[in-house]
Amino acid sequence: MRIFLCGDVMTGRGIDQILPHPCDPVLFEPYMTSAINYVRLAEAWTGDIPRRVPPDYIWGDAPGEIEAAAPNLRIINLETSITADGTPEPKGINYRMHPDNTPAIAAFKPDACVLANNHIADWGPESLTDTLDALTAAGLAYVGAGRNAEEAARPLTVETQGARLHLFAVACPSSGTPDHWAAGSDTPGVHVLADMSTTSFERLARNIAAYSAPEDVVVLSIHWGGNWGYEISERHREFAHGLIEHAGVDIIFGHSSHHPKAIEVHKGRPILYGCGDFLNDYEGIRGHESYRPELVLGYLLDLDTNGALTRLEMLPFRLRKFRLNRISAEEAEWLRARLDRECRKFGRGVRLADGRLVLEI
Repeated sequence: MRIFLCGDVMTGRGIDQILPHPCDPVLFEPYMTSAINYVRLAEAWTGDIPRRVPPDYIWGDAPGEIEAAAPNLRIINLETSITADGTPEPKGINYRMHPDNTPAIAAFKPDACVLANNHIADWGPESLTDTLDALTAAGLAYVGAGRNAEEAARPLTVETQGARLHLFAVACPSSGTPDHWAAGSDTPGVHVLADMSTTSFERLARNIAAYSAPEDVVVLSIHWGGNWGYEISERHREFAHGLIEHAGVDIIFGHSSHHPKAIEVHKGRPILYGCGDFLNDYEGIRGHESYRPELVLGYLLDLDTNGALTRLEMLPFRLRKFRLNRISAEEAEWLRARLDRECRKFGRGVRLADGRLVLEI
């Protein structure tokens, strides 16, 4: 089984403004009052960005690379609300894209959109239900949020390659997900993991056990931690190990950081501590150049019939003009060296092969 994973897909704000049906650009951020200004910031660095682009423009060179890799499943972390209405949550940054721009998401052909993150309800509870409606209308499956707690906690289950896979998704307050976004018994919301206590672990493990059998493949998407920095929290590591050892999780799909972080393989199961952003409107924003956040990765994971990792490749791209572009040799080597440094802390190196980064298993 081959699975494609990518981190934060942030198609709101500036990216929404270049698509065919942009929202009202008004923003309520401390330093920015119009989403159009994020386009102008990027243009100041990279030149003119086209407007009213076709839905597949933003994906650039990525679909061709992914089609060539032929994954059985494509999973993205969709980190924007899909709404033209709503009231901005008092959290400083609020992402939304117009429902009529949903074809831009569909153009990537995701099999699952993870919604358990800190931007999916940025424009209030109505924006979340609008998002669910838009995805459903487009025929796009989602997980990690719902119209009530039961739906938000329910996995997405698919059959592929003769195996059954369950995708669960949770968001943690450490990522900036507000506690009050948690879905209620009859109110919409996100599947929020309150903390990493024993109680929360046991609750999550019970939920996983309620839907999965020992022979099934289990993927847990978890939105956790801050945006910048390579350090891996020991508590995160212990929590991930516990999920693999005692809850039957085969892949920990972590995200929230704006750049890729280390990968660990524990008892044959991969822990992606931070996949980084995959698509965003940050090109014109300065201040974190040392992380080279314009260099992004898509992840290809090959599993055997028992759910153990046999190969992990990473497809590198460069964000430019709000589009995913093929990467230069220098950029690929920079990514390799940085990830090699971080992954060696957990006993694994990273090499380059045919333009892809490969984790040494």
